[in-house]
Amino acid sequence: MIVLQVNQLYKSFIADEILSGVKLEVQHRDRVALVGRNGAGKSTLLKIIAGQMSYDSGDIIIPKGVQIGYLEQHAGLNSTLSIWDEMMTIFEALHAQEKTLRSLEQQMADPAIYENADMYAKVMSEYDQLQHDFKDAGGYQYESDTRSVLHGMQFYPEDYDKAISSLSGGQRTRLALAKLLLSKPDLLILDEPTNHLDIETLSWLETYLKGYEGAILIVSHDRYFLDQVVSIVYEVSRHRVTKYPGNYSDYLDEKAKNYERDMKMFERQQDEKAKLEDFIQKNIARASTTKMAQSRRKMLERTEWMDSPDGDEKSASFGFTIDRQSGNDVLSIDGLAVGYGEKQISSGISLRTFREDRIALVGPNGVGKSTLLKTIVKDLPALAGEIRYGTNVQISYYDQEQAKLSSNKSVLKELWDEWPLMNEKDIRTVLGRFLFSGEDVDKAVTSLSGGEKARLALAKLMMQKANFLILDEPTNHLDLDSKEVLENALIDYPGTLLFVSHDRYFINRIATKVVELSGDGSFEYLGDYDYYLEKKQELLEIAQMKAAAQPQVHTEALEKTSTSKIDKEVKKRERQIRRSIEELEGKMQEIDTEIAHLEEALCNPEIFTDHEKITQLQNELATSKEQHELLEMEWLELNEELENIIA
Repeated sequence: MIVLQVNQLYKSFIADEILSGVKLEVQHRDRVALVGRNGAGKSTLLKIIAGQMSYDSGDIIIPKGVQIGYLEQHAGLNSTLSIWDEMMTIFEALHAQEKTLRSLEQQMADPAIYENADMYAKVMSEYDQLQHDFKDAGGYQYESDTRSVLHGMQFYPEDYDKAISSLSGGQRTRLALAKLLLSKPDLLILDEPTNHLDIETLSWLETYLKGYEGAILIVSHDRYFLDQVVSIVYEVSRHRVTKYPGNYSDYLDEKAKNYERDMKMFERQQDEKAKLEDFIQKNIARASTTKMAQSRRKMLERTEWMDSPDGDEKSASFGFTIDRQSGNDVLSIDGLAVGYGEKQISSGISLRTFREDRIALVGPNGVGKSTLLKTIVKDLPALAGEIRYGTNVQISYYDQEQAKLSSNKSVLKELWDEWPLMNEKDIRTVLGRFLFSGEDVDKAVTSLSGGEKARLALAKLMMQKANFLILDEPTNHLDLDSKEVLENALIDYPGTLLFVSHDRYFINRIATKVVELSGDGSFEYLGDYDYYLEKKQELLEIAQMKAAAQPQVHTEALEKTSTSKIDKEVKKRERQIRRSIEELEGKMQEIDTEIAHLEEALCNPEIFTDHEKITQLQNELATSKEQHELLEMEWLELNEELENIIA
């Protein structure tokens, strides 16, 4: 079943053409990605499909009854309600049905109706139909679905009563995504849904979207995420859209093959064109050959010559060098505690960094990753512990918020004022390598987009020629092409890297070590992101096997072991709790089904006159509801314990 068709769509802003002859189709259960450079028109196309922007011509066909849900980039939920109450607004129709069901139950218990066979049959018939509709609409599971999605988005039972107005921007964005997921539209349109999500939440979202019942259309710069989720890629490039089957990696392979084929064809056509032009030039003035030259000129004019496969899309081109080499020991951290003022975020951090290390720092949002980097570069004081820097270490720091790029200077002045001895031509050459050319260099820094600020910050980083780069989310705001260029530059960098990133594809390409940060320490894994995942799972399984072999081991004994062993035990308990939560959710689902069956049985006309059977079913129904409440209380307690462990 087709849920969306876009045919020959055109869109321009004044004289600038954005989309030209776009064709796109989404079938039920399709997972579709829109990829392309910043400014190519991806978000514009999504807004047009979602009905939030007009278009010049073409057709957008959405079958009757198909519901579309759209989450635009940087969207946050604004509401005066609490988190739980806001989520419940999605299910107002179910609440009304539930209220009607309770009312009908009261009517069935009314002796005046119960003793009137016709009236009772009428009420029971209405009750039976409504209960069937209620069940099909998810009436017996919407609350558990809500708890599951909120948990995946890192909102826990103790958060449910919090006012949405008190939440941070990132929390509101996650909540907006949670609300959209719970509304379950037939076509889910997501513009950069991975922003503000840590790796754990990203993994949950990937799993959720894989099992989503409807179709999905996504714009994302997260290549690992796209590889996991999508099965069709549409590339937006030079105003047009091209379809590629497969995930993001398949798209890259196919695009590379197409480029090689098109480049050979283009070069062959250019040779033919050059020969025609040369013949015309040499023979047009000769009386004996002028007719042949005129004929070839007509052929030259009639032929539709291929555009260059490179087009007019330029890529940034840069690399990082160093002025001088550092010593072998670059950075040593022991027992470090970090935070703001008197508020401690993380403690017990230890880290050894050696020359040419590429270390990725990972961990959940709020655990102190950016705070640690700021402490290392002395933007924040250490609350406890020791930081030692090696010989000849020169640090350059990339701030994810580009907080230091807020001046009213022009782009040219921003760079030139820091390197005043360079001539203007050389400064412009550097800026050109980062795609600032012509009038772009006269733009005020404050007016730059996120991607432009990121490129300017990288230009300054390149100019500093430091031998130790500390990067906080360097791929944020960069399009896929710029990410590729940055990765290649960092792979060739001869110095040392310490970086924070949620981009797992980036971590896999760059990192030689992964350091996981928690509230009470750090743990090092010698490998890339995939190795980190495998090793972490392996350590959890070893800890579980040891626990099964020695169940008598107590926490008091573990306190005498190393920090790493304590960490394993905590993670073992975390996994036990998660497993128990899953089991409880399964039991609650079974009881929900049992309750539904009992309520259906009560509507069966064959037992209307069997008072004993009705009493038995009502008793069983009351018992099942009581069991469900007990399980729900246990579920809430386990979630609270899990939250304390994670915190």
